[in-house]
Amino acid sequence: MNKWTELIVGLILVIGAIIIAWYSQGWSWDFWHAAGTFFLGGLFWLVIMIGALFILLGISDLKG
Repeated sequence: MNKWTELIVGLILVIGAIIIAWYSQGWSWDFWHAAGTFFLGGLFWLVIMIGALFILLGISDLKG
């Protein structure tokens, strides 16, 4: 991937996950509330980690 594309995609994923988590605090699912909360928390951290990975790869490509 292009170094700038990696940085942009990483920033979009990280900022998007934070914004979605901020707006979805009042929402709840109709089935097994605890399981839904666990899944959403795991999904949030997965997107954050992928975004951080893209940011680190983009910074690494800028140095090289």
